[in-house]
Amino acid sequence: MKALTIKQPWAGAIVHQTKRVENRTWKLPARMHGARILIHAGAQRNRWATVYGPHLDVYGAIVGAATLTGCHFASDADICCSEWAFPSTYHWTLDDVVALPEPVPAKGALGFWTPTEDVLAAAQQQTQEADKAELDDIAAATEQAEGGTS
Repeated sequence: MKALTIKQPWAGAIVHQTKRVENRTWKLPARMHGARILIHAGAQRNRWATVYGPHLDVYGAIVGAATLTGCHFASDADICCSEWAFPSTYHWTLDDVVALPEPVPAKGALGFWTPTEDVLAAAQQQTQEADKAELDDIAAATEQAEGGTS
């Protein structure tokens, strides 16, 4: 599994808010379409960003996971696909976003990078637990909607 370093507060906005597009100057490599990746909060904050809320103050750690579902370019004239999208950039679309309950410290890198085995194991364990909890919540809500008890 690869990781992608994203400066705060953007990483936090992806895993704890509604940001489902990552703005990049380069096209998403075809081999990464549909890939599950780890979201790494970089060591530095984007000084121009104006995003507020909890969980935006974690740096130098894996904070979540997401699936890369697509990529398109938006020119200056295009209407953006999201309130988070910037003009004149590639928009990488994200889905199935899961926040880690406990950030996993890790040193990031440019582009896609491979986490160490211990970082990967810690992050994967948490994403699996988060996925299971989400499935349990969906099952309970479905059972309750169908008249069962939960």
